[in-house]
Amino acid sequence: MNKETKVRARPAAIILTSAAQERIAELMAKAPEGAVGVKLSTPRRGCSGLAYSVDYVTEEKPFDEKIETPGGAFYVDGASVLYLIGSTMDWREDDFAAGFVFENPNAKGACGCGESFTV
Repeated sequence: MNKETKVRARPAAIILTSAAQERIAELMAKAPEGAVGVKLSTPRRGCSGLAYSVDYVTEEKPFDEKIETPGGAFYVDGASVLYLIGSTMDWREDDFAAGFVFENPNAKGACGCGESFTV
């Protein structure tokens, strides 16, 4: 008797809006030599404990979550995935500011300036 195991595709740790994907494509178009993608991590800093950090990366790490976008690879730091599951990452611009904006259902609080969060 041959039992087949059905493996369900795992949902991405984070949802990228089309604006975020376009911004990743722009970043990758002018990426420094050797960059393999853009990576989101949540280092400990700020008044609430964790902050969002988006940087170029030059190597793929084994536990990082990789999300293919039309403009290049986007990675989520393996140690940060649990803090970000179910989040949406967007890119917003207005006359005074531009940046990635996160809607994170895991965040229990944030600092007043929005630079850091707590889970």
